[in-house]
Amino acid sequence: MPSISAILIAKDEERDLPGCLESLKGLATEIVVVVSDDTTDRTDEIAKSYGAKTFRRKFDDYARMRQASLDAATGDWCLWIDPDERATPALVTEIRQALAKDPDCDGFDIPFEVSFLGHTMRWGGLGHESHVRLFRREGSRFTGGALHEGIETKNGSIRSLEAKMTHIPYRDVADYMSKLERYTDLGAQKRFAAGKRFTVFHHLIYPWELFARVVLKLGFLDGGPGLTWARLSAYHSWLKYDKLRRMQEEKR
Repeated sequence: MPSISAILIAKDEERDLPGCLESLKGLATEIVVVVSDDTTDRTDEIAKSYGAKTFRRKFDDYARMRQASLDAATGDWCLWIDPDERATPALVTEIRQALAKDPDCDGFDIPFEVSFLGHTMRWGGLGHESHVRLFRREGSRFTGGALHEGIETKNGSIRSLEAKMTHIPYRDVADYMSKLERYTDLGAQKRFAAGKRFTVFHHLIYPWELFARVVLKLGFLDGGPGLTWARLSAYHSWLKYDKLRRMQEEKR
C-alpha cells in the first residue's frame, strides 16, 4: 500500500479541524498542516495532538500556502483536504482499494457533497461538484493565486472516484457572514488585477443568481436550506462587484 500524506492549510480552525483529522484515520500515513501565522486559537495544538507535522507561515496566497504543505509532505500520494471537509468512510475505503492496485494515473477526481444547516444539498448548483484532490506527490505542483487554486500533475492523467468528500463550508448563517468580507475582498481584488471593471449591469447579478439557483437549478427542492443558500450566494456574487466598483472609484 503506497503512503499517503494528507496536506492542509489552516487559520483559526480549532472547531472544524478535529472532525477533519478524525476522518483521516485509517487512511493518512502522514498529516501536514501549514498554519497561517496570524492564527490565534488552538489550531497548532489540535493538529499536533493527531500526530500532524505543523509549521507556521505568513499567508500570501492560497496556491503558495498549499505548495508549502506539498513541499513538506513525504508520502507517495497526497490528499488535499481542508479543515471543513470530511473523508467519508466510503471514500477512505475506495482510496485504499484504488491505490493498492498501483494505478497508472497521476491523480483522482473526487466528487463532493455540500452540507449546509444540517442538510445535504443536492440542487441549486451544488449537486455535481468534483475536484482533483488525490495525486502523486512527485511532479505535482499548485497553481493559481489569491483566491482559487488547483493542482497540476506531472502528466495530467486523471481518473475519477465514486465515493464523496463531504464539505461543511459554514456552520450556520452567522458563520457564512463572518467569512463573507474576506472572500469578497479577495474576489474583488482578483477581478481588478485581471482588468475587469464594474458596470451598471452588475447590479442585476443578485436577482438573476437568486432566480437561477432557486428556479432554474431547482434549489427550492432543498427546502429552507436551499433557499437560504441561494440568497446568501446571490448576495456574495453581487458584493464582489460592488467592492470592485468601490476600488475603481478609489483609483480615480
